[in-house]
Amino acid sequence: MYAAEHAGRFPDQPAIVMATGGEVVTYREYEDRANQVAQFFRSLGLRRLDHVAMFMENHPRLLEAQGGAERTGLYYTLVNSYLSAEEVAYLVNDSRAQVVVTSTAKRDIALRLPEQCPGVRRWLMVDDDDPPAPYESYAEVMAEFPITPVDGERVGAAMLYSSGTTGRPKGILRPLPDQPAAQPIGVMDFVKAMFNFREQQIYLSPAPLYHSAPQASVAATIRLGGTAVIMEHFDPAHYLELVARHRITHSQLVPTMFSRMLKLPDEVRAAADVSSLEAIIHAAAPCPVPVKQAMIEWWGPIILEYYGATEANGFTWCNSEQWLAHPGTVGKAVLGEVIIRDEEGKPLPTGEPGTIWFRGATNFTYWQDPEKTAESRDATGTESTVGDVGYLDDEGYLYLTDRKSYMIISGGVNIYPQETESLLVTHPKVFDAAVIGVPNEDLGEEVKAVVQLMPDVAAGPETERELIAFCREHLAHFKCPRSVDFVDELPRLPTGKLYKRLLRDQYWTGRSSSIV
Repeated sequence: MYAAEHAGRFPDQPAIVMATGGEVVTYREYEDRANQVAQFFRSLGLRRLDHVAMFMENHPRLLEAQGGAERTGLYYTLVNSYLSAEEVAYLVNDSRAQVVVTSTAKRDIALRLPEQCPGVRRWLMVDDDDPPAPYESYAEVMAEFPITPVDGERVGAAMLYSSGTTGRPKGILRPLPDQPAAQPIGVMDFVKAMFNFREQQIYLSPAPLYHSAPQASVAATIRLGGTAVIMEHFDPAHYLELVARHRITHSQLVPTMFSRMLKLPDEVRAAADVSSLEAIIHAAAPCPVPVKQAMIEWWGPIILEYYGATEANGFTWCNSEQWLAHPGTVGKAVLGEVIIRDEEGKPLPTGEPGTIWFRGATNFTYWQDPEKTAESRDATGTESTVGDVGYLDDEGYLYLTDRKSYMIISGGVNIYPQETESLLVTHPKVFDAAVIGVPNEDLGEEVKAVVQLMPDVAAGPETERELIAFCREHLAHFKCPRSVDFVDELPRLPTGKLYKRLLRDQYWTGRSSSIV
């Protein structure tokens, strides 16, 4: 059900509820405001397939701006709200965004962007009636436009970014159908079948909306005429309270969130009313078997798991019953056929780990990067990979065993260490550096730097603090090491290539998996 239709039938139903701030946006309000944003985009002469960007925390205006892009045929990029100014500027420039919408909460970073992003035509700031130039008040600008739909609405979509193996972000461009915005989207049938989504569901989103899965799930909820309850920040006890208060039916979490809820006091867990829940989805990182078993025992067999990249080049899925019969699996292929290949591209037998390839799944390209696109495909162009490693069992269930190029997954967030390594070696006290993921019981992995110092530089807590602070000056905090170990020499091959597996194995000894 398109939002406009739902607004006509149920104008006072909440479309968006902010969990902590308390703001409620009804379907009538959402529709009117999304139309104003659409009218604004059209007034600038933006055409189908043009790009805009939003750099904000979880906020109702973010979803309304996104709604305006979705009905004017635009690609919109949601920028990680924890990035540094340099990182945000790169994404804005690379996406060729012509409009940037940000908020006063991001003011310190936002004010450094205009001088770095000459291609942006308009800068809008939410929650500030008089922002410094070139920013304009979002509310004042939108007030100039009518609440009526634009002529010839066309469907738009997100173009999100996924870091490459070098840490350089790349836009993931999926084909955008040239169709009216109100026309049913084919992927919705898939979403309803896999995740048990339904009309007028009540969805609780505990994660940042710039991530692919939360963005897609909330957008689907609004398209289905449901209510999206948005947490500004995840807190396990608050999450359970919201489930009971709003009678939540659907939600998506990452394993770290499961773990934190399981660690709540027994009396808090016992008092939690989760009887309204119909479907809980999880992905983003492998879930430790004991954690998922405990969640199924607590919430019942309503937990659904999938594996798939933002590229949507393939998709596996399993329900609770299938997972209990195959503990540790991420499911069977429901989009594309899974093929496990060795380093030479030869298919591997059942049970042997190798690179995961999908055949015949959704096509995608990396924005403005044909070389990266070609690297992700086989010679025939019919198979693609994002570089993850896993194996299949006799029944075709997929299991993950490693990460592409030592990508770190911390609390469900993908972190590529090369960017941090490249920064560390610029520090005058650092001779060589490696950044790896090491075990963390709560987050799955945490970021650690292993550093070879310059001669005559003393290792110790003071130097460790200095290097961590240096990283935090230039990078988003989640990319920065939580700790630094010092070594006499890093293990490098004669070619100069860092033998990172040898380094990582020192921290993962005794673990059955290199992920959990």
